[in-house]
Amino acid sequence: MKIEETDIVIVGAGPVGLMCAYLGYLCGLRTVVLDKSEGPLQVGRADALNARTLQLLEVAGLFDALYPLGKTCNTSSVWEGGKFLSRQSSWWEELEGCLHKHFLMLGQPHIEKLLDEKLKEVGTPVRRQSDVAAIEIVDGTCVTELASGAVLRSRYLIGADGSRSVVREHFRVPFEITRPQIVWAVIDGVIESDFPKVPEIIVFQAESSDVAWIPREGDIDRFYVRMDTKEFELEDALSKINRAMSPHELRFKRIDWFSRFSVKESVAERFSLGDRVFLAGDACHIHSVNGGQGLNTGLADAFNLMWKLNRVINHGASARLLGTYEDERKPVALSVVATSGELVRSTKYSENGTHAQDYVKIVQKRSGNVTGMGIRYGESGLKGQRLFDFELTKSGVRTRLYSLLEYSKFSLLVFGKISEPPALPDYVQLIEISCEEGESDVWTDSGYYKGQAILVRPDSYIEGVASLDGVNLLLKGLSDDK
Repeated sequence: MKIEETDIVIVGAGPVGLMCAYLGYLCGLRTVVLDKSEGPLQVGRADALNARTLQLLEVAGLFDALYPLGKTCNTSSVWEGGKFLSRQSSWWEELEGCLHKHFLMLGQPHIEKLLDEKLKEVGTPVRRQSDVAAIEIVDGTCVTELASGAVLRSRYLIGADGSRSVVREHFRVPFEITRPQIVWAVIDGVIESDFPKVPEIIVFQAESSDVAWIPREGDIDRFYVRMDTKEFELEDALSKINRAMSPHELRFKRIDWFSRFSVKESVAERFSLGDRVFLAGDACHIHSVNGGQGLNTGLADAFNLMWKLNRVINHGASARLLGTYEDERKPVALSVVATSGELVRSTKYSENGTHAQDYVKIVQKRSGNVTGMGIRYGESGLKGQRLFDFELTKSGVRTRLYSLLEYSKFSLLVFGKISEPPALPDYVQLIEISCEEGESDVWTDSGYYKGQAILVRPDSYIEGVASLDGVNLLLKGLSDDK
């Protein structure tokens, strides 16, 4: 049988695997996506995109297609005894360099559907109903055999195939799971209630905080209900909802999704094997849904990994660059598990019986994870920090900085005048930004980065900073990694 050759095989067509493939397409990489399913997810799963993910979607050119579909939400409220005790959003409002200071409440199916269609449009559709039978690394390449007998040979392989990852298990990567014995019901649907409906995340305080109301896109709402037992019916969850929101009542006119799940927490011992096989998303980190971090963390994995593969495959960078994927993403995964773990336990345990208030305080304390904007790669300074976004004017049209970035390239941002434009490799774009109107085609009245040159990675984290006469030093660092 003929062996098919490609750059990267991606196992799993959830949002992380699909995003890896789409980012690969933007970079000119050949990818093959394999999945056991018949099509994209239709209902359920993740329900929110955080502010950092919205910025990354802008870089990938996907923001405009998704943003109008969702509902914005930046307030977390506490309800007890028939009234709101608090409403807080300070952790969103205080964000610097962020134009979308909120969650975009939007179900995972919308993201999967868009990416699935994009891959079809560019001629690389997901290969559905494909079961992986075996994977081997032979002479520095990955050989993947399917149950159908087909064989794929690729330079790299990505396991984005969920918490029960076939790829992770095949390579026997340790994945020790903690089970805090907390069981939830999740219900999506159209409700009818005399409760004063608000576009806020509401945590209800009864004996504990075992009910949360999540606004969703369109006409649906979501409820998370902690059940404390594995055996329960839909009616049991509805009873808890009505007890929590007393004296108001609620019923579902239509239920789109009802699921039971037990909280599990784990981070894989390794995120890569021999710099040939990589794990991303739930394949290498799982945790509770609290804080809305699962989908967002997985998508950030994809944005971190694919540009590095592009640098190695298409631009001759050293394979050492690929080792930074685990170095950067594993600490993030550990911090996300810690955040979601503290949040989920606060719904059940509270020294003062103030579970819901405790929950919101934890959100504020760990807002860097919850908003995604506190994630950085480096201890201090601008290097490793996310690039701030802000408004600017290009050719007389008001736009934002992130709309000028391209995922397939580094961006050299020069905030001011330089005597002579530097010679740039083809994977770096130069963007000169004046701080005064009329001095150049692009200008801003923002004070961020004034008088500096900023080299930005494709995933919009800062690679380096220099004065305006030190631009060539920034570029030297890129040539040194070959």
